[in-house]
Amino acid sequence: MRMTQIRLSTLTRLALGGAALASLAACGGRERPAADLAASQVTTIGVNSYLWRAALETVSFAPLLQADSAGGVIVTDWYANPQNPGERVKLTVSILDQDLRADALRVAASRQVAQGGGWVDAPVQAATVQKLEDIILTKARELRRQAIS
Repeated sequence: MRMTQIRLSTLTRLALGGAALASLAACGGRERPAADLAASQVTTIGVNSYLWRAALETVSFAPLLQADSAGGVIVTDWYANPQNPGERVKLTVSILDQDLRADALRVAASRQVAQGGGWVDAPVQAATVQKLEDIILTKARELRRQAIS
């Protein structure tokens, strides 16, 4: 009886080992799958590169104070539109994830108006921030589409 159990145990191990080898043999082909160049998660710089490039393009009208691709933060200096010199804005763009997703992007804006020879903080309309986020996301998606072509 004991000899039968040893033979069954040995046979079971051999069968499992053979099955494992057979399944691994299918993986040994020389062909490698092509890389998806337009993957939604492109992170050679620490954050999603489509969002990063789109954010830089979008805020390029203002001078940059900080651009940290590893941390995903872009901060502009104060910018006054020549058409409206009595008002200035400062932007902070944060890329929060490695995926190209709407919730991976945050834009914060500060606004000041000239008053009494100095600058006074003023409210920023939520629609302004939302519009900037939409522009960045649209550009990022377009950059991804171009990478596919």
